[in-house]
Formats: sequence, structure tokens, C-alpha cells
Amino acid sequence: MKIKAEVVIAELNRQRADMDKDMTDPEYFAVHHALCFLSYKMGEFQKYLDEVVKPGEHP
Repeated sequence: MKIKAEVVIAELNRQRADMDKDMTDPEYFAVHHALCFLSYKMGEFQKYLDEVVKPGEHP
């Protein structure tokens, strides 16, 4: 069974929600923009996951 991009994006969003919304914090800044980019390029992200994630390598 392959991992869906939506699952990974949802987990990033969950992690971002646990952080203080402070764009001057490097950790929040990185997670926020990674999430935005991956959401915008979901098709390409799914293709990437299909190519690099082997069965059993994801939760």
C-alpha cells in the first residue's frame, strides 16, 4: 500500500498547529512554507513519494 501525499500533508499541518504562529521562528517558518509548497505541488509530491517510499517504510 502506498502512502498518500494528503496523509503526509495532514501530519505537517497537525505539527504546524501545535506551534506558535511566529514567522520569525525558523522552525515555524520552515514547516509553514514546506506545507504551503507541498500543498501547492501535491501531484509532484505524490509522484516523489511513489518513487522513493518503499512498502513498509511508512506508518
